[in-house]
Amino acid sequence: QVQLVESGGGLVEAGGSLRLSCAASGRTFSIYAMAWFRQAPGKEREFVAAITWSGGSTYYADSVKGRFTISRDNAKDTVYLQMNSLKPEDTAVYYCAVDHRWGPLQTVQLAYGYWGQGTQVTVSS
Repeated sequence: QVQLVESGGGLVEAGGSLRLSCAASGRTFSIYAMAWFRQAPGKEREFVAAITWSGGSTYYADSVKGRFTISRDNAKDTVYLQMNSLKPEDTAVYYCAVDHRWGPLQTVQLAYGYWGQGTQVTVSS
């Protein structure tokens, strides 16, 4: 079992920045990759970014490429999502998730076995 706790969400004006954190606990040695997804009101949950736990490989959705940066601190068992140049369309609940399987970084929800409860990000225009 892996437990995930997100933090760092809030209200920010368009063009501003936020940094989300996702702290993992439990069987963290079994983590292969972690990802951020988001879900806006009335929309499906969508992939945002992913990172391998040990190698630091990353992958981003086109909608956030160049604005968001995913990183990890293995010593703290924590993954971060630095979000810059935020837009109103970035408003959503942001979730972190864990993938235990080795292979290419995944963008589909089914690949991730553990999820946090989410943190709200609201970007005002």
